[in-house]
Amino acid sequence: MSNQASADDIFKTELTGLIPQMRAFARSLCRDAVAADDLAQDALLKAWNNRTSYQPGTNMKAWTFMILRNQFYSDKRRSWRSTQLDPEVAERTLVAASNPMASLELDEVRRGLAMLPEDQREALILIGAGGLSYEEVSEICGCAIGTIKSRVSRARDRLATIIETGAYDQDDILPSSAMETLIAQLESLRGAAIAA
Repeated sequence: MSNQASADDIFKTELTGLIPQMRAFARSLCRDAVAADDLAQDALLKAWNNRTSYQPGTNMKAWTFMILRNQFYSDKRRSWRSTQLDPEVAERTLVAASNPMASLELDEVRRGLAMLPEDQREALILIGAGGLSYEEVSEICGCAIGTIKSRVSRARDRLATIIETGAYDQDDILPSSAMETLIAQLESLRGAAIAA
């Protein structure tokens, strides 16, 4: 077996081990299971195609998460050409939770997260849902570790306070429509980013 084939096998094994974490991070970014799976698959393909640029011995998790994050924002910038979500289709595809309180709790988290500044929300998702270290998130976001720690700390405190006190913004959106609403808000943010 050649050295390149051996290196490819090692890379493949490490990359395959990261698939569940990449899918979880993609879901936290996209807030839509199908789009998240597509994003994770695109990022995996891009990582595989660029495996020669990966330096063995460095942090593969941070490297792949940066690829996934960059792919997400690239897709987000190009999304203005995509069609809007049909609310009726989304409503028919929502899955009922076995816990009747789950949709209420998801809606509270949705409203609380929406109140956080974008940089705090992103850092909290990478650390909390993505399971990354502060060093990895620092590398991905391109800022100091202390900045990431501060963002996460402030985001956690603020989100906890918002949820504990019920001080999140009230709206007329039904808790069962939390996922649909998150997608609509994402589309709104995309439009604002393009206009800026």
